[in-house]
Amino acid sequence: MELHADKYCDDGDLLYAWSASFGPRIWTGGKVIFHYHIWKVRPDTDRIDKNFLYYFFMWDTDQIKADQGAGTTMIHVSKGSMEDRIIYVPPLPEQQRIVALLDEAFDGIATAKANAEKNLKNARELFESHLQSVFTQRAEGWVEKRLDDIIESNIIGLTKSSRDQGPEKAYRYVKMNNITRDNRFDITRYVRVDVSNEELRKFHLKDGDFLFNTRNSYELVGKSCLFENDSDDFVLFNNNIMRIRFNHGVVAQFVLFAFSSSRVAEKLNSLKSGTTNVSAIYHKDLKSVPIPIPSFEVQRNVVADLTALSEETQRLEALYRQKLAALDELKKSLLHKAFNGEL
Repeated sequence: MELHADKYCDDGDLLYAWSASFGPRIWTGGKVIFHYHIWKVRPDTDRIDKNFLYYFFMWDTDQIKADQGAGTTMIHVSKGSMEDRIIYVPPLPEQQRIVALLDEAFDGIATAKANAEKNLKNARELFESHLQSVFTQRAEGWVEKRLDDIIESNIIGLTKSSRDQGPEKAYRYVKMNNITRDNRFDITRYVRVDVSNEELRKFHLKDGDFLFNTRNSYELVGKSCLFENDSDDFVLFNNNIMRIRFNHGVVAQFVLFAFSSSRVAEKLNSLKSGTTNVSAIYHKDLKSVPIPIPSFEVQRNVVADLTALSEETQRLEALYRQKLAALDELKKSLLHKAFNGEL
């Protein structure tokens, strides 16, 4: 094979991205100029089938990624090392037989992946649709209140610089990355800090505390969640988070669901100020956000209903993600067999 750096590629050309979006592709987008991080590969078709070489590159790419490590941020190979690759090439009819088997198998895998991805999307959309309907098709007895009118207390968290943080410190310290994009609390990531007794009294968290991310990037500011502790230890929170505790008769989980409703989410989006990199939603603006509040009993029923649907959605999402991972592993297994003489 030869690696070329011509300016143009056309339909049917075999390309290999040696950096960034790493790996092979057979181009189908018409005649275009291609990036200098891409090679155009011209196989000797008297000796090797282009599609066989494409599949070899797919298999070899997985080996390179494994060799360079899962944590590598920029995977690349040199032109010399690629040209020195050893390929065990069977006769052309055998290559074509292997290509036909892989084509058929990969078509089936692609169909199965498309179905799993569609089911995953449908599961998410079902929950989202039901949540929105709860807050748009409200029954009698719902009253719209300002957020400030249902809050018992709120406080911005404790400022501790990176110099004050370390694994040997006494207390876990929640930061904005503990609040996920889908408004869940991520219990797996903590830093630790030391605090005074007064700081411990003032800034510790209780199960069920409502946490609101007041400063972040424009895209992420405004995330919220309910705090969940996995031990009896005290946990603190930092100054990019507001801790909110609600009045008696207001269910925090209900308010969290309300924050995911389109009307409240749009209002929060309109309150963002700052730059793309650093944006904020300030309490003076947040306190006027309208929250639809029904009776305590209705709040509990809504929470029970949405929580059950959310848990089922998560179960289905996990199932479909497992299926997608299994299909990816099947592709790798077939390629391994193909280039180890087992197919």
